[in-house]
Amino acid sequence: MQLAFEKHGVPVQWTVVNEGGNGTEAQIDFYKDSSWAKNFDVCIHNECFADTTDPAYIRSITKPHQEGLNAVVIHCAMHTYRSAEIDDWRQLLGVTSRRHDHRSAYKLKVAEKQHPIMKSFPDGHTIADDELYIIEKVWPNTTVLATSTSERTGKDHPVVWTNRYGKARVFGTTYGHSNSTFEDPVFLDLVVRGTVWAAGQEK
Repeated sequence: MQLAFEKHGVPVQWTVVNEGGNGTEAQIDFYKDSSWAKNFDVCIHNECFADTTDPAYIRSITKPHQEGLNAVVIHCAMHTYRSAEIDDWRQLLGVTSRRHDHRSAYKLKVAEKQHPIMKSFPDGHTIADDELYIIEKVWPNTTVLATSTSERTGKDHPVVWTNRYGKARVFGTTYGHSNSTFEDPVFLDLVVRGTVWAAGQEK
């Protein structure tokens, strides 16, 4: 991934937080520091804690984003905090999802070909082994960039999008379940371009 960012001429310094174990309930200590967002240009979320529901904890994450910390949200982030009654996290994501279709090979249909994130993305590219998340709601500030079709229902669901959450730019994709997805150079390039856009480096 470092090389992928360098290909785009963007220097990157990572801070990686890997906490919470294998359960569906967790509160990450990193977020409990009120200044956790300081000095970051963008935060990439791929945590997976569906049954963490404490509103104060969730808002300790969303508030810095609303105030201007840009975000990238990948796959598992869509179902994180899905049991929570408040919508703050879902508004940050830009979509609401609580379930997914089976793993399969899914083609992406580009909806916004002129968007800087999608300009070089090959329309019809197939994600070889991943889950299609069922999108119940697209929030008002979300722009859908690409969709995939459910093999069960024939319905199209957003799989790549951008969102505006307060002062923050947000890039999202529901794909990212399998190792093969993250080994796909086309997908990696998409994530890099989305991150560059979210960080404000691409208009």
